[in-house]
Amino acid sequence: MATDLRRKEELADLTNRIVETYQSLKGIHHLGHCPLPNLDGVVEIVQDLKEVIFPGYRRRQNLHVGNVLYHIGDLIDGLHDKLTQQIARALRHEQAILKQVACADGEEIDFEALGQAKTIQFLETIPKIRELVATDVQAAYDGDPAAKGLDEIIFCYPGLEAVTIQRLAHELHLLDVPFIPRMMTEWAHSRTGIDIHPGANIGPSFFIDHGTGVVIGETTDIAANVKIYQGVTLGALSFPKDASGNIIRGKKRHPTIQEGVVIYANATILGGDTVIGAGSVIGASVSVMKSVPPNTIVTVENPSLRFRDASLRQTS
Repeated sequence: MATDLRRKEELADLTNRIVETYQSLKGIHHLGHCPLPNLDGVVEIVQDLKEVIFPGYRRRQNLHVGNVLYHIGDLIDGLHDKLTQQIARALRHEQAILKQVACADGEEIDFEALGQAKTIQFLETIPKIRELVATDVQAAYDGDPAAKGLDEIIFCYPGLEAVTIQRLAHELHLLDVPFIPRMMTEWAHSRTGIDIHPGANIGPSFFIDHGTGVVIGETTDIAANVKIYQGVTLGALSFPKDASGNIIRGKKRHPTIQEGVVIYANATILGGDTVIGAGSVIGASVSVMKSVPPNTIVTVENPSLRFRDASLRQTS
């Protein structure tokens, strides 16, 4: 019993030492009365949005023309309230950061009203997003002979999952909603292994085959009918800096991929000035850091392969 008491006392001392670091280490804790967006709440919003985008495939089945209006109406009503709350939190916190003031000092702004306005603007984009996602589903079916039908793609393809969430997050990004778009795409990243920044501009009929390890940077522009495979990186070649050595943000750093391009596995395309011309094919494991003309095939010369009879290996 005495040993147990000593251990409890040690835990109390440890707790005090941990809390002391909250004063000495800044920037990795959030203490105060200004609530941040809630990750679980944002994930719940994403799940609701996927239910709206793909009715009948997710939580609620047995939907038909007689009950789908009520079901979607209920979801939209809930999304209005959830998004308004989370966007208001994000806006309020960003304002406090930009002005370096306490949360309450920015209350001359009605963040709830602003959050509601952005929420309604976002919800208005859902029909357009569904049209884009429909082209992505069809592109996956047209581009993958292993696909048995559209249902399989909607249920099973991680590329579609990642792109769908990115398309939703992109609309919030265009509305200058802080934090939440990135929270959405990073949640998708954790589920699929596909990292697409919400700022990337992606045209219709986009297909990521297999998908694991794909990285698409913030200022990437992708035109229609583009197909990429696993391990592809569309990244930055360098980060421009100002006279003080600080990174200049908001510049075009990632490549432009024109219509009908195919990029095979583990290819890397870098740089904001790099343009891959329409109809081109970038081969597996190619590294590209300059523009490619339209209708060009870029490949790496095959390395020399060496074959040996495994039965002749020496054993110790």
